[in-house]
Amino acid sequence: MRTAVTDILPPRVRRALAKLGKDLKDARRKRSLTVDMMTERVGVSKATYLKVEKGDPSVSMGVYAMTLFTLGFSGALAEIADSRNDDTGLLMDSSRLPQRVRTKKATSL
Repeated sequence: MRTAVTDILPPRVRRALAKLGKDLKDARRKRSLTVDMMTERVGVSKATYLKVEKGDPSVSMGVYAMTLFTLGFSGALAEIADSRNDDTGLLMDSSRLPQRVRTKKATSL
């Protein structure tokens, strides 16, 4: 039997998705866009779009991406896991640096 993604999501992730959904709903309303207008622009059914605004984890990443794009947040998606903001990854990279750097000797022919 398969486990539903909602059953294994940590509470912190569920809260983050719920906040994202609420933020998307607020952004839509600030732009005076109806749910019907969004479903047409995003290209999904009304039921699917309403799941987005609830932060449902079963909705595909593509639908969330198209929603962000439609609302003018396409740049935000590119910044989510940007390696320049990955403090842990940057620390790991610096720990792998060599202690010394030597020039290679030229080989004679």
